[in-house]
Amino acid sequence: MTGHFLQIENLARRFPQPGSKEPTTVFEGVNFSIEKGEFVCIIGHSGCGKSTILNVLAGLDYPSDGHVIMDGKVIEGPSRDQGVIFQNHSLLPWLSTLHNVTFAVRARWPSWSRAKIREHSVRYLEMVGLGEVLSRKPAQLSGGMRQRVGIARAFAIEPKLLLMDEPFGALDALTRGVIQEELLKIWARTHQTVFMITHDVDESVLLADRVLLMTNGPNARVAESVIVDIPRPRERATLHEQPGYYPVRNHLVEFLVRRAKTLASAARDTDPRHTPRTVNPVKPDNFPPRPALVRSG
Repeated sequence: MTGHFLQIENLARRFPQPGSKEPTTVFEGVNFSIEKGEFVCIIGHSGCGKSTILNVLAGLDYPSDGHVIMDGKVIEGPSRDQGVIFQNHSLLPWLSTLHNVTFAVRARWPSWSRAKIREHSVRYLEMVGLGEVLSRKPAQLSGGMRQRVGIARAFAIEPKLLLMDEPFGALDALTRGVIQEELLKIWARTHQTVFMITHDVDESVLLADRVLLMTNGPNARVAESVIVDIPRPRERATLHEQPGYYPVRNHLVEFLVRRAKTLASAARDTDPRHTPRTVNPVKPDNFPPRPALVRSG
C-alpha cells in the first residue's frame, strides 16, 4: 500500500516493430508520485511517451511493465474517477453548451434531480465565464470558448484525477492566457489533483506545483522532479517579477536544450528502478548531487 494519492511504479511501454523481433521501448523505469490536490506538469520532447503515460493513467492504455496505484487501488481501466481533457474539446455538436455539461454530470450522478444537475453544471460554466452562452451550440462558439466548455465539463464531474493532454496547444497566445487563468481559479476552488502534459515551459511555471522532466525517447525516463517554488496565487502579468521565476524557467529550458538527450543515452544502462531526483532551482544549495549512473546486472 502506498502513502501517496497516485503512485507510478516501474512503468514501461513497448510496441511491436515491423520487421524486427525486438519491440520499441518508448519509456521504461518510470517512477513518480503525486499527492492529493497537487498540480503536476510533465515536459519532454516529442516521442518520449508523455501522452502514452497519460493514457495509462486514464486507463485507456495498458503498461508493458509496472503499474499505477490511485487512492490505494491499481488502475486497470477507465472509470469516472479519471477525467481527461484532450487538445480537441470533444463536445457533442448537437447539444448546447449547458447540455454538453449536464450530459456528463447526469452520467456521474444518475440519482440527482434535473434541477440539481442543472444548478451544478451552470456553476462550473460560470466559473469559466460562459454563463451567458448556455444555449449556444459548439458551432456558435469560438475555439477558446469550446475548450472552456470541455474544462467546465471535466471539473464538473469531480474526478479524483484530472488528466490534461496539452489542452491549450491549438489556441492563440491571448486566448491560451485567459483560459490558463480561468483554470487556476477553478483549481484553487476545487483543490483537484491534476496531471498535465505541456510543451510550454512558461505554462508549466505558471500552473504547476512540480514539473516532471523526461529524457528523449526511445527508452525515455523521468529524470527530474522540479519544485516550482513560487508563491500562489500566480498571475501571468506579474509572474516574471517573482524572484523564483527565472531560476525555475532557466532550469527547465537548460534541461530540454542540453540534458534531455545526453541523459537519454545514459539511461539505457541505468538501473530500471531509477527514481527521478527532486530539485528546487530557487534554492540551489539544497540540490542533491547528480547521482552516478548505476549499471544494472
